[in-house]
Amino acid sequence: MHELPITQNILAIALRYGQTANAKKITDLYLVIGQLSSVVDESVQFYWPIISKGTIAEEAQLHFERVPAKLLCLDCNTTYPLDSGELTPCPQCDGMRVQVTAGKEFQLASIEIE
Repeated sequence: MHELPITQNILAIALRYGQTANAKKITDLYLVIGQLSSVVDESVQFYWPIISKGTIAEEAQLHFERVPAKLLCLDCNTTYPLDSGELTPCPQCDGMRVQVTAGKEFQLASIEIE
C-alpha cells in the first residue's frame, strides 16, 4: 500500500519538471528500482493511471529498470551478487561482515516530454 504515496511523489516530480520545461505532455518516465527496495512495479503501474488522470502525464508510459543486489565482504573486499534474496556468506572467505553496495536504489532516472 505504500506504493500509492510513492507513485504520487513520482507524479509530483514529473509534473514539476514538466512545468519547468513548458511541456505539453509527459510521455515516458524511467524508474530505477533496486532488488532490495520494497517497491512493487505492478503496484506503481496500477496507481499511475488513477492518479495521473487529467494531468499532462496521463498517458505517460512507466519503464522499470531493476538493479540486482550486490554485497561487499568487509573481510576480504570481494563483491558478490545476492542471488537468493537472503543474506549469504562471502563465496571467497565465508565471512558474514558485508555491506550492501547495490540494490537499494529507487529513483526517477529520466523523463521524456513533448
